[in-house]
Formats: sequence, structure tokens, C-alpha cells
Amino acid sequence: MTAGNNGASTPEDDDPFGYLYADGQANGAQPPSGGYGYPNSVNRVRPVGTRQYGQQAQPAPQQQGAYGQPNAHYAAPETLPGGATTAPSHQSSHGGGGRGRGPNTKGLLIGAIAVVAAVVIGISVAMLGGDDEDGGGNQADASPTQTQDEGEPTPSASKGGPDEEKTELPTTDAQALSLSGAASLASDVEGAQSEGGSYVANLNQPGASATWTFSGVPADGAYTVFVRYSTTDEPQSMTLTVNGKEFGSKLNMDNFAHAKDGDFSKGWTQTFAWPTLNKGSNTISVSCADGDKCNVLVDQLWLKEGQVKK
Repeated sequence: MTAGNNGASTPEDDDPFGYLYADGQANGAQPPSGGYGYPNSVNRVRPVGTRQYGQQAQPAPQQQGAYGQPNAHYAAPETLPGGATTAPSHQSSHGGGGRGRGPNTKGLLIGAIAVVAAVVIGISVAMLGGDDEDGGGNQADASPTQTQDEGEPTPSASKGGPDEEKTELPTTDAQALSLSGAASLASDVEGAQSEGGSYVANLNQPGASATWTFSGVPADGAYTVFVRYSTTDEPQSMTLTVNGKEFGSKLNMDNFAHAKDGDFSKGWTQTFAWPTLNKGSNTISVSCADGDKCNVLVDQLWLKEGQVKK
């Protein structure tokens, strides 16, 4: 060789892509036998998703070589010994493909039902509790009470009978009473409710009495007779006579109003007894017998059916 001339070049010394040009082809350039690109280059891989596992391997299309000829040196990996492989199966024991277990919808549903049930029970308990607290103070007492602005006597006797008012019965003022002995009408002390403010006085002597005769009792049975009166200081008691017969016990005429110092205007109160009356007409008398304490003023008398206290 001479200087500046290295002799004729060989195709492999030329541009490896010389086979693509006319002058390269004229000089005998050939495509590389190991695949496209540089000599001994790796085979071209397939695009993602084109390879299928677990199926019959299909012959790969032959790679076209230069000048439209097939390249005998290229083959798809599936066509080579051991190339056809089956991808391992990754089937989940619980289904759902290759993405694992799905959401536990059954558990969520049970949890939601439990929360709703707890809220309903809580509201029910709150409402019941609220009702007990609000209504407790407004319930009527089952046991009877005795209330009297001017004091409360105890009954003189009990003969049994209905315990409620059924019929409007007669009443009387002091002027309608029949008086005997030293008993007389007066109106000096204030507080009497009889017409004109009158009352029966001077009953504190033996033999003095005030008698009430009336009609209109609807039937035989137990009734309550009320006596409005005034007294002061010591408790008093007088004889009660019903239809000519002395009642079983004295008429309690205690100082229920707690009047003091002989002030009868502060001592107005009432007492009652439970006699048995006849249908139609009856007679009731309040009198001062021997041994009675009769320092009282009698204002009014009235009846109620049954055994009542007010």
C-alpha cells in the first residue's frame, strides 16, 4: 500500500448502514446478519401486550432483510427451543382477578345497621327518661288528703257508704234553725256566712240547742253533715242527735283555726259527722248536754251524700 491509500475498503469497514445507500450497495455492503443495527445487536423485542401466554405459539413473521429477502437469522422467541412458555397463573383464592380482594361490603352493611339501631335505642331511652322526669311532679297522690283553710276536724263516727258526692243536698243558715234553751241569734262577731252575718250564740249552757229539720234526702244511706262554727282557745265538743237518737260520739268542735285570746272572729272553721239518714225528711240537732263543752258560735249546716271530708 502507498501512503494515503489503505487499499480497497471492505463493507464491514464502511458505515454499518452503508447497505442503505446506492454507493454502499455498489461496494457490496450487506445488512448485518445478527439483526438490525450494529453487528451482534440484540433481537428487537415485541411491543408490550403482543405476546400471549398459555396459547399455542404462532410462527413469528419473518423479518425482511435487504432487498425484500427474509432474514434467516431472526426468529421469535416462541419458535426457539424452550421459547414457548406459559405464564404462571396468579388466580386469587378469593376471586377478583389479579387485583386482590374487593371491598367488604357485607361488613360495612352490618356496621351501618348496628349504628342505626344504637341511635334508635338511645333516643327511645332518652324520651322515656324525659317523660319520667317531667311528669313525676304532676301526678295526683293516690292517698286522700285532708285540706281545710279553717282547720280540719276528724269525723265523729262512720257508718259506711259511698265516698263521693252524688247529689246536691239541702243547706241551712242560722236563721232557719230552731233554737231552744238559752240559744239565740246574734251578729256581733264578724266572719259568719249566714244571711246578714248572723249566727247562733249562747250555746254554752246545758239544754241549749239548734235543730235543723229538712227534706230532700234521695235514699236511705250514709251521708255527711257539715257544721260551720267558731271557737277559741280550748277544744269543744257537743252532742249530735239524728232523728231523735243521740249519735254514737260527740261532735268534735276543736279550735282548728287556732284562734286565741277569745277572738271568735279568727276562729271560724268547720267540722263533720257521718250519720245514716232516711229517704225524705230528717232532723239533726246540735245541743249542749251535761259534760259537753259548748263555747261555740254556730253559723251554717249542710249535707253531702256519702262519707266525705269536704
